[in-house]
Amino acid sequence: MKKSILRNYAKLIAKMGGNVQKGQDVIIRAGLDQPDFVRMVVEECYALGARYVRVEWSYQPVSKVTYKKASLKTLSTVEEWEVAKIKHRVDTLPVMIYLESEDPDGMAGINQEKMAKSMQATYKVIKPYRDAMENKYQWCIAAVPGVEWAKKVFPNEKKNAAVEKLWEAILYTSRALEDPIAAWEAHNADLAARCEYLNNLGIETLEYKASNGTDLRVGMIEDALFMGGDEAAQGSGIVFNPNIPSEEVFISPKKGVADGIVYSSKPLSYQGQLIENFWMRFEGGKAVEVGAEKGEALLKEMVSMDEGAAYLGECALVPYDSPISNSGILFYNTLFDENASCHLAMGHGFTNTLKDYDKYTLKECYEKGINDSMIHVDFMIGTKDLSITAITRDGRRVPVFENGNWAF
Repeated sequence: MKKSILRNYAKLIAKMGGNVQKGQDVIIRAGLDQPDFVRMVVEECYALGARYVRVEWSYQPVSKVTYKKASLKTLSTVEEWEVAKIKHRVDTLPVMIYLESEDPDGMAGINQEKMAKSMQATYKVIKPYRDAMENKYQWCIAAVPGVEWAKKVFPNEKKNAAVEKLWEAILYTSRALEDPIAAWEAHNADLAARCEYLNNLGIETLEYKASNGTDLRVGMIEDALFMGGDEAAQGSGIVFNPNIPSEEVFISPKKGVADGIVYSSKPLSYQGQLIENFWMRFEGGKAVEVGAEKGEALLKEMVSMDEGAAYLGECALVPYDSPISNSGILFYNTLFDENASCHLAMGHGFTNTLKDYDKYTLKECYEKGINDSMIHVDFMIGTKDLSITAITRDGRRVPVFENGNWAF
């Protein structure tokens, strides 16, 4: 891939993604797959005036060995130095940039119960600090190709060719090939206009139907708002784009108000393992029954991680006619596959989807109907014939999606 194109992508991540400001600290989390590109992102962050940029490297095969060999007690322990590091982040609110490249099957064979229990234990320690940072810092998730991921997406290609093709797909779907900044400014404007239209409808319920059997009704919080594209950090007001790419307009639904059944339209990579051809049945807002052709035990583990894991945290609207969907590529990566089709998310909801959210405590946001959980897992439900109808608070039925695409 041409260095000039990669440089533009690095600028996009640093400027439109994290929107690094002069004097801010930046933390970049990345695997070992594309160190030269990580260096480019570091350089672009400094070019924007970052005070200090730190890279936290990870290597999935080492993580897998650790989960296999370390004891549950060790995996469940958050050391004092780790707590001190988290406290420092609460105090300094660094820009967080995540560069995904991991193998979708990279953690296959791990003891699911052991992983789940260790995550539950560490979450209890981390949660107060996560809550203290919520909505207050800039962050961005983007991607670079890893060899194993590229081979999963393009199995018939040799390693180098597969990586190159995945680079091309990432850059195309991220609107990073020509003038990325201008492309994202226009894209954000389009998403903002769609949000404004939806927010003016006064939606009480979204009704989903598709020929694969999906028949689901999800309730909305009265003063919740649809969001999409860029958003602003609470306190500073700095605007950033949390996901590159992003095609979604999303909202957090009302906890406890969802009934019916929904079928997945794409595989889900969860904790480095795949769940395929799955479904969930909801009653009173809760997933009371789930099933899958592959990974059913992992799916059941996922929705039982805590009390909120079985409830919805997000409803996202993505047209079937979108760059990622039109690429015809199954990425086996949620960042991309969720932006190829409408999706739902199990677990944690977004408090900033509430109107005037900054005037409420977290407890008050949850009381209004935002779901709280240690997980937030998106899964894809969009199909070519998906219809979504908005039932408004004054009794109207307004088409939102017809045949998988926007009805307005």
